[in-house]
Amino acid sequence: MSSTLVADWFGSKFNDLHPLLQQLHKHGGQLTGSVEVDIPNGIAGKLGMRLAKKVGIPSTGRTHKLVVTISHHADGLHWDRCFDDQTTVKSVFKPVGTLPDGYWIESTGPLRLYLTVEIKDGGWHWRCLKMKMGNWSLPLWLLPGTSAFKTIESGQYRFYVGFNLPLFGTILSYSGLLTPSTIENAHLGFNTLAH
Repeated sequence: MSSTLVADWFGSKFNDLHPLLQQLHKHGGQLTGSVEVDIPNGIAGKLGMRLAKKVGIPSTGRTHKLVVTISHHADGLHWDRCFDDQTTVKSVFKPVGTLPDGYWIESTGPLRLYLTVEIKDGGWHWRCLKMKMGNWSLPLWLLPGTSAFKTIESGQYRFYVGFNLPLFGTILSYSGLLTPSTIENAHLGFNTLAH
């Protein structure tokens, strides 16, 4: 289903995104591939494992299969991430306002992240403005910081999501290079040859 939800939020800046990211966010699609989940050793790793379990990211093993389904609905942009054909993490992104002052609210269970976007070299880089759990605003210094981006690399979708804490550094991250599913390849125009 085609939608102008994302393009409307970005306004004229939408054209600064890589054309394949524009297509993905206009039409939705499905991306698949292997991802690396990185959890360090020691106390940081124990914190990372607890966070992974809370947010539905595999906490054992390093390499996992990931299927991401992107779709538009009346309540916003849906991103469903399924790890190893078992655990599904569902997020709904709702736009508020438009760039440069607007933001997105990502709802994943009771957690809500208020995010803005910076475009760098055609890539989409999230920046967290605040977090809420239910009706409670949570101070950013109390919770793991986040670093997340999505770009196009050799015609495929490169992404990174990392969580860090002061004094501990990165406690959990997952990243990978994903390819559109066969049905979506023709629609999105991705080059799916290995490079």
